[in-house]
Amino acid sequence: MCTGIRFGSDSVYLARNLDWTSGYGERVVLTPTGYATRSPFGAVPGIRHAVIGMGIVEEDTPLYFDCGNDAGLAVAGLNFPGYADYAPEPADGAVNVAAYEFPLWVASQFASVDEVQAALGNVVIVDKPINEKYPSSLLHWFIGDSKRAIVVEYTSDGMHVFDNDVDVLTNQPGFPWHHENLRNYLNTSPEFPEKVVLGRADLVPFGSGSLMRGIPGDYYSPSRFVRAAYVNAHYPDQTTEEANVTRAFHTLQQVAMVEGCAAMGSGEFEKTIYTGLFSSRTMSYYWNTYDDPAIQRVAMADHAPGGTELVVV
Repeated sequence: MCTGIRFGSDSVYLARNLDWTSGYGERVVLTPTGYATRSPFGAVPGIRHAVIGMGIVEEDTPLYFDCGNDAGLAVAGLNFPGYADYAPEPADGAVNVAAYEFPLWVASQFASVDEVQAALGNVVIVDKPINEKYPSSLLHWFIGDSKRAIVVEYTSDGMHVFDNDVDVLTNQPGFPWHHENLRNYLNTSPEFPEKVVLGRADLVPFGSGSLMRGIPGDYYSPSRFVRAAYVNAHYPDQTTEEANVTRAFHTLQQVAMVEGCAAMGSGEFEKTIYTGLFSSRTMSYYWNTYDDPAIQRVAMADHAPGGTELVVV
């Protein structure tokens, strides 16, 4: 499972937790503008915008879990089984994007959410694995820039694009359900309540946080959505890069999964494998892992964004 957040007005900060039972050997990957693409249906004919993010490289192709580009556009894929349903074959007259290349297609071809949304009207996402080792992951996608965010879901009845006005995404069910569910928590607030008079008693809270009661604390996807939306909405705006990076990691700590607490159907326990953050302010990717909470950083400018070869850090 996973959780993603977006914030920022002058710059975009798009961050995510990747929650699973084990990692995939993921690394930070830079795709430079001179890289020769291997797009199965030609959806990515070349790299218009250099891309940096977390993923793996298979058959000299970057498979991004989340990434951002040199124009300040970012995308993250989050687990969506039981709902995602890609086209079995490419469609005539459409832009056919293999599911594994969707983040690269977004980040390498477009400069804004508006551009992506306009292009999605003629897109078919195809169940085309890169090879037998990696079948298509069943995902929905969180796409953001400094102005706004959208959610892209491809299901049995085709393409769906939603305005993400709460800047949060988790897993199933679909985004409209999560958005509607927030109405169950209209009573929550970070404020300190006034005393309540009950009979002859003046009752005051034990301390701060009493109006947060009702915010769910479990790891279930609907609960993580509510908790992340609450924290992301109430976190004070920050001015410096350091403070915004701190904001992202502290916010996602509130929904991070600890090993041994939530088992999958297989009996294996999920945990937050890594937390990743793209910052368009410094064109940098930040991350930490379950075993090493120290935040690490790679700047796009440090690794030949105009080169011809993939860079794996």
